[in-house]
This record gives sequence, structure tokens and C-alpha cells, in this order.
Amino acid sequence: MTLKKIVTAALAASVALTALNADELKGRGASFPGPVYKAWTSEYFAATGNKVNYTPTGSGDGIKSITKRMVDFAGSDKPLKPKKLQKEKLYMFPSVIGSIVLAYNIDGVKDGELKLSRAAIDAIFSGKAKFWDDAVITKENTGLKLPHAPITTCVRADKSGTTFNFTYFLNKINPDVKVSKKPTWKAAKVVAGKSNSGVSANIQQIKNSIGYIEYSYKIKLGLPAAQVENKEGKFINPTVKSFQDAAKYATWTPDNDFYAVIGDPAGSTSYPIVAATFILLPQEKSEKNKQVTAFIDWAYTNGDKAAADLGYVPLPKETKDQIRKYWEAKGIK
Repeated sequence: MTLKKIVTAALAASVALTALNADELKGRGASFPGPVYKAWTSEYFAATGNKVNYTPTGSGDGIKSITKRMVDFAGSDKPLKPKKLQKEKLYMFPSVIGSIVLAYNIDGVKDGELKLSRAAIDAIFSGKAKFWDDAVITKENTGLKLPHAPITTCVRADKSGTTFNFTYFLNKINPDVKVSKKPTWKAAKVVAGKSNSGVSANIQQIKNSIGYIEYSYKIKLGLPAAQVENKEGKFINPTVKSFQDAAKYATWTPDNDFYAVIGDPAGSTSYPIVAATFILLPQEKSEKNKQVTAFIDWAYTNGDKAAADLGYVPLPKETKDQIRKYWEAKGIK
């Protein structure tokens, strides 16, 4: 082969590779849905040959990335209000429902044995309870031998939708708690980690610690998690069934781009710390948006089992149909 033919072939291959990479959808943001998005993107590629690359960097980074148009889509566990969406020229819709658990590392205390009342959770994360044998904790745990050891509270270091939803729950207990993606924690001893995986790693490594993480990270790592008192005064274990019971109380409407915070729902069997996670799209990129919605539509149709296996709650059929109509109305389906 002549040098000219080699150069021509190399250029052709380069153009083909560039075209191939251009078709790869890139997303980043919330780590809360990271495990289910990983499953969905893998199965979608196997089924269609279309590649979607999602990096779980945290909701704050996702919002920043889509606002600056650095990615094709973003994930956020903090829903953006219609005014913010309009300002940044974004569309928004939910993808799946998950839950936040309070995982712990206390010698001799197995999964589900620790009961945390609403008062105890507030005391731990506000710093009013500094030791595990504080009366507000032992009151509901008379059968457990909790140590006189300082409580290490594991939280997020980054701007986080998981934190937003957890502080939303704390605010329902104590209105003095500010709902925030990155609050100033008042707990006695705080260790921060990036993303759900970073917080999970800190809980694993630090004795007498507790932290808030998405349920699938608890399952994957085998971390013990507490029963949590819901607004009806019932102590509920984190299970897919108790998440489903909570999800029934979610209300959605396409009129405000599906804005909803569903934490601390009603219902005696509802697990109280649940949250939806959302997809954000730039309004002006209709053709690329059609590729993103094709992926999500595929996940709505084929991804429920993967979501449920990982401990998420798939959206109800009625909500999925509402979202499909929303896409059609916006010209992105």
C-alpha cells in the first residue's frame, strides 16, 4: 500500500471514529441513581448497540454540567423549580424512585436491629446526641448494648441531591434544619466523602459511624441499616415493599415539569426517606434529546426488573405515559 493510500485510510478511520464518538450520549450528575443507570446503559448497549456514558459525580455537578452544556443530559436528585428550568432553558422529568437509608458500623448491632426515632435522628445530625448510649437513642433500643462511644456522622463532601432529600426529611422533623445540597453540619464528629460510594466507604471503615446513603449501595456492600420512624410513628425497615408503599403518595404533573419532592410520605407502612431522581435536558438540542429520550423510553419499557433488583422503585405506568406525552409536546420524542 502506498503512503498516500495509508494516509487516506487513516483519515477515513479517524473520521469514522469521530462520528462514532459523536453518537455516544454523555451524561453526568446524581450518584443516587448511579447503579441503575449503569445497569440500564449496559443493557441498552447490548440490545441496540447505542452507547450511553453516565458518570455519577453528584447532583450539583450534574446541574452545573448541563447548565454549561458540557453534557447531553444530567441527573439530579434535587428537582429544579419551573422558574429555574425556564431561566436555564431546561426540560426535566423523573426516571426512577429510590430511597435513602441510615447505614451504621456498630460492633454487635446487626442489620435492622437499630431503631432510630425521628427525635434520635435529629439529635444525631444536629449534635445534640454525641454518644451512642445517649438516652434519646437507647429509649427505643432497650434490647441492644449500645457503646459509650462518640458518634461519627458520615456525610457528603460534594453538592448532593441525596443530601438535599435527606435534609428535606430532617426539616420535616426539625424546621430549623435548612434544606440544602451542601449544609453546614452541626453533628459532634463529621467525616465527609464524595458521592454515595465515598460515604459508604467511610461507614465501612469507621467504627461507631452512621451515614445516609442510597439503598442500592447498602445492598451492594452489605451494610447494616436502621429501622426509621415514619410520620405515623411506625418503625419501618428499608425494603422495596416499604419504598413502593411510600411511592404511591408521589404526585406528578407535566405542567410544572414533574417538580415534586416526595420525602416523608403518609402511610403507616411507608418508609419515610424516599426520593425521585430526575433527568435534565437542554431545550435547544432537540435531535440529541430524541436520542436521550429513546434511551429512557427503552429503560421505561425494559428496565423495571433491573431497577427492582437493585432496590429502586420503577415509575408507575401512568407516570411513564405522562412523561411520553410531555416529550411529544416538547418535540423531543
